[in-house]
Amino acid sequence: MKEFTPSPDSASIVSVTDRVKQVALGMAVTSVHFLGPRAVFVGGEENVALVDSQGETTKVAVHSGGILSTASDGKRIVMGGDDGKVISLDAKGEVTLLATDPKRRWIDAVALHADGAFAWSAGKTATVKSGKGEEKSLEVPSTVGGLAFAPKGLRLAIAHYNGATLWFPNMEGSAEFLPWAGSHLGVTFSPDNKFLVTTMHEAALHGWRLADNRHMRMTGYPGRVRSMSWSAGGRGLATSGADTVIVWPFASKDGPMGKEPAMLAPLQARVSVVACHPKNDILAAGYSDGTVLMVRLEDGAEILVRRNGTPPVAALAWNAKGTLLAFADESGDGGLLEL
Repeated sequence: MKEFTPSPDSASIVSVTDRVKQVALGMAVTSVHFLGPRAVFVGGEENVALVDSQGETTKVAVHSGGILSTASDGKRIVMGGDDGKVISLDAKGEVTLLATDPKRRWIDAVALHADGAFAWSAGKTATVKSGKGEEKSLEVPSTVGGLAFAPKGLRLAIAHYNGATLWFPNMEGSAEFLPWAGSHLGVTFSPDNKFLVTTMHEAALHGWRLADNRHMRMTGYPGRVRSMSWSAGGRGLATSGADTVIVWPFASKDGPMGKEPAMLAPLQARVSVVACHPKNDILAAGYSDGTVLMVRLEDGAEILVRRNGTPPVAALAWNAKGTLLAFADESGDGGLLEL
């Protein structure tokens, strides 16, 4: 990887923009994931685009309408659509129908487990299908905002209005309600399985220390947090929603309680999406003005990947080895950077 060099101003920042392979996707993009060596850009409607390191693009139809939710484990991408279907796409570009909501309700959220299980939600109902094909459902008090599997054990977190529910699908009567007033939209477990964090409709995060369900408030954002990513090793949680990358510390048993976050890579634009490197303490950040930066967590040193002057960056992802970075803005102009 090119050496990071701290820079006092944007005019002298190290730039690798000339090394980016430009990709014109021709569709609005909402997310990107890697399946093997190919980046898979997920469109807002019907299609995904598989792009190899040379920029060769193959489009695949996956839904008959809007694509509302995605999750990936690096082997497949599971997607939910407004056609009421849960679809899987593998590294070969083959599409498999996993489930169909009997009422054809929108599939608002999906999640993947390492053992092959997957989950989806429609309305107030969350459903888990195990790797052995066993299917179980749970209804929560309000519409599901987000889903996430715990890193250990078959436990599903369900974000919804006024809190989150923790559910062991294989155990009867195992749902545990974690209350906090407000609308909870996204959810993630810390990699060490000690904390649960939700994004909220208000400009804040909320968290619980799972050992004792102690609350953790993470506030001070000027806008809603729509993207969050755990650093390598799970010592920090990087987030969008401000004109800097906000990174909350999770290295201690108290997590961010009583601590100030790091504020990295300030620009006169709002951070729209973040993606932490899978192996090193580096992150990529996309901004509302189209800028993409790589940032070193230790000291905030920056490398410019993409200049501003385009629609907001909507998608960022590293491959599993951390040797490829993919990004795209809302209009479908994307790029691949090989490190």
